[in-house]
Amino acid sequence: MDYIEYRDEIYVKTEEFNELISAYWHDYSNFGTWQFWVTLLLFILPLVLLFFVVDRVRIFEVFFFGFMVHILWTYASIILERYNFMFHTFFLAPALPYSLNITVSILPVGFLLLYQYTTKHKKNFYIYAILLSAVFAFGFATLEIWMGILELHKGTNNFHIFLVDLAVVFISYWFTLFVKKLKR
Repeated sequence: MDYIEYRDEIYVKTEEFNELISAYWHDYSNFGTWQFWVTLLLFILPLVLLFFVVDRVRIFEVFFFGFMVHILWTYASIILERYNFMFHTFFLAPALPYSLNITVSILPVGFLLLYQYTTKHKKNFYIYAILLSAVFAFGFATLEIWMGILELHKGTNNFHIFLVDLAVVFISYWFTLFVKKLKR
């Protein structure tokens, strides 16, 4: 196959995939399903909580850390979903990443509040991050699997999610420390 044939085939398959995922959303993840509303609540509630508890004095530093968690987890999730290691079976909209409620809200807000707490109270960030990653990977992800909201494939398990969580949160932490040093 030459370049043009590949490009045309990718275009056709992408159109077919988009139609398929839209039909799936309309049949199983639309506004009339309880799963849609659970997904929407998991998106909104952490952001509402954040509004009330964020340290407004350090808001840019804390939000920068949370933004790094969001970006890195979103990219990781897109890769994991594209290569079928995991699939969020219910999502907000077919055009958005399927795990948007998790990678935009739950994980960033959880780790952002952890960062805010540990840095303010001089606690060991690494220990608390490991504990929260374990809660997310072995608790929350297990609950999602049990509810049928998340499927893991190709041998992927909760421990793999735990490792991705740790990589994301540690890289975000180190990059935040680096940016703070540049500020000085």
